[in-house]
Amino acid sequence: MQDEPLFNRPLVEKYDRPGPRYTSYPTAPQFHAAFAEDDYRSAAERSNQAEEPKPLSVYVHIPFCKSLCYYCACNKIITHNTERAAEYLQWLRQEISVQGALFDSTRRMTQLHLGGGTPTYLSNAQLGELMATLDDAFHFAAPEEREFSLEVDPRTVTPEQVYELFALGFNRLSFGVQDFDHEVQQAVNRVQSEEQVVSLVKAARDAGFESVSVDLIYGLPLQTVASFDTTLSKIIDLQPDRIAAYSYAHLPELFKAQRLIRPEDMPPPERKLELLELTINRLTAAGYVYIGMDHFALPDDELSVARENGTLQRNFQGYSTHADCDMIGLGITSIGKVGDTYSQNVKETAQYQHRLDEGRLPVFRGYRLSDDDILRRDVINTLMCHGHLEFAAIEARHGIEFGSYFAKALKELEEMADDGLIALRNDEIEVLPAGRLMIRNLAMAFDAYLTPKENRYSRTV
Repeated sequence: MQDEPLFNRPLVEKYDRPGPRYTSYPTAPQFHAAFAEDDYRSAAERSNQAEEPKPLSVYVHIPFCKSLCYYCACNKIITHNTERAAEYLQWLRQEISVQGALFDSTRRMTQLHLGGGTPTYLSNAQLGELMATLDDAFHFAAPEEREFSLEVDPRTVTPEQVYELFALGFNRLSFGVQDFDHEVQQAVNRVQSEEQVVSLVKAARDAGFESVSVDLIYGLPLQTVASFDTTLSKIIDLQPDRIAAYSYAHLPELFKAQRLIRPEDMPPPERKLELLELTINRLTAAGYVYIGMDHFALPDDELSVARENGTLQRNFQGYSTHADCDMIGLGITSIGKVGDTYSQNVKETAQYQHRLDEGRLPVFRGYRLSDDDILRRDVINTLMCHGHLEFAAIEARHGIEFGSYFAKALKELEEMADDGLIALRNDEIEVLPAGRLMIRNLAMAFDAYLTPKENRYSRTV
């Protein structure tokens, strides 16, 4: 698979339609309330009894923010009352204790991600307490085996605090930049200076962080090709190890905060494609490897190396080198993947507290995969991570005849083959450079649950 995607405007426009991101398969709409706490406990027990139990990965959701970013579709709580966060941490420690008891103490936690909201809403002292509780419950792997990451709002930390975060055990940071243009920042109520970001990235490097990532969003109000080009130049100068450039999904009918964006400030639909083309061209010309979908990385980054040697994976955080873990979701709305199941916690803090006060897990829905689900997940992940799928490998792993089992999907893919997006051969599927941007469309052909014209998803390009 070639490193650089080929941007073909007519084809991008043709295939730009709503579709899942496939951080899981089946996707979250298939989760159901019939999957309950006892199902989760059973899944944890089965995972302990596996011939080779997997290492543990933990995601912790910290929902608090001090101000509202108008574009945000995350589950968050806007408050200046820091006592609410202190109370939440008490409940979180209860959940950690209950969850930790489910997994054998011989297993090690190799991956941690704190997301939000704003994880750095918590003080470093609070984060230190949280890390100690997690270590007690899940037993951190040796430092050289860990990938411990934290999402950082640059407005909430100082360079000195960055050093403290490294001392707490984090070795990866992700800075939410979105855009450096002041007018765009004002339009979405997220004003932060370039100097803040530069000083924090420098501090992260000096402190010894293994990886520094930057998040950008294209398609925001008042963005122009010229203004975003300036932002990209500044980001390239910073040389973060990874860059995630997300397409903004403007769905004010679903997300109340987005109604605060003035409709007249929104760029026309064609602008997003111009910004996407610009982003791909600028970043690949600057030496970044296009990993897939929104992700770019420097050639020596673990993601680039994994993509090159065929070990790239996907999980609920996107592309990863540590996805083959049992993943435990902690906090409200968190999603986990244990064994052949997915699970999600309750979405309201009152429900969360109530269940924990009763000594129960806050799982409110989930899903146990069938053999067909596991097969299709394998196909989708293989295509999304490697851009190449050999039928014989799938047949050997799952005991099927690929051509007959997926006859419907292969028929659907003939159009993508005719358009030069994929090579569809008798024994394999290969994603061509022009098809790399449409990888979600390719995955959709193998989705047994997708119904025509579903609009619950973001657009695929």
